Amino acid sequence: MRVLGIETSCDETAAAVLEVGEAGQAGRSDVVHSQVKLHALYGGVVPELASRDHLARVLPVVDEALRRADTALFEVDLFAVTRGPGLIGALLVGVQTAKALAWSAGRPLVGVNHLAGHAFAIQLGEGAAFPYVALVASGGHTALYDVTGPDAMEPLGHTLDDAAGEAFDKVGKMLGLEYPAGAAIDRLARDGDPKRYAFPRALRQRTSLDFSFSGLKTALLAHLSKHGVPKERELSDVCASFQEAVCDSLVTKAVRAAEARGRTRVALGGGVAANSRLRALLVERGRAAGLEVRLPAPSLCTDNGTMIALAGYYRFRRQGADSLSLNADASWRL
Repeated sequence: MRVLGIETSCDETAAAVLEVGEAGQAGRSDVVHSQVKLHALYGGVVPELASRDHLARVLPVVDEALRRADTALFEVDLFAVTRGPGLIGALLVGVQTAKALAWSAGRPLVGVNHLAGHAFAIQLGEGAAFPYVALVASGGHTALYDVTGPDAMEPLGHTLDDAAGEAFDKVGKMLGLEYPAGAAIDRLARDGDPKRYAFPRALRQRTSLDFSFSGLKTALLAHLSKHGVPKERELSDVCASFQEAVCDSLVTKAVRAAEARGRTRVALGGGVAANSRLRALLVERGRAAGLEVRLPAPSLCTDNGTMIALAGYYRFRRQGADSLSLNADASWRL
């Protein structure tokens, strides 16, 4: 089956063509237009600007994905689109585009949960055997899922306030770093001492699988209020200590979730999954706990159409097509 996946949940306009079936899958194209430069001036995503840019970019991105895949619109067997969660205006652009294309081509349409896309992204490439615990960490979401099969996921825990990626961006803004700050903090942290400052880890109770990063963010703000914005080596130490606190919390809960569910595999997904310390720490602690750790390729960590195409295929195979009355759901929970 040839699937066209469309993703417009936040600040990437993405489309991809994926050939998928019982024997596996093969990516034919993957096109992503990023809005980073558009939002950098404001230090975060501006929803109205994001929606307008999606509106201008979505059809050219889809056209390019089809061109690279050497595929005509009528050769697409299934249209998959991110229905939620995300920014409502941004989601509506993708959903309405996918509905129009599916109608014009006379092909089925399926709405996909964005977080399912991230949780299943590890299946692209070498893949991972079911079941596994998926840690999905991004700018807007941080959660743990028990993934028992294609389109079969059970929530285990989630953030009670800030998402991990959101914490990176807000702390980066405090430190005067460019937006988005995740890559800059990761880079600076490599030359820093992660034990220099003992920033807090919230919800450390053995029974909790939820996350909280607001207290960590407040602790760093208090540190800056007392000591000022650091420079050079001191900045690296602050970044390393902050990053360690985030990654320690994420990995501790992911390993705990796998042990609680009796799973032998754990996988990463989402934009924060590109963080080098998170990847290394999960491999280190996961293997120490006897777990198989699966990490997605960096290109599959950020929002992309390929993961939506795969998740759409899974959903279609299990539940069939959605109607053309499909609507966006900004707070759609798995």
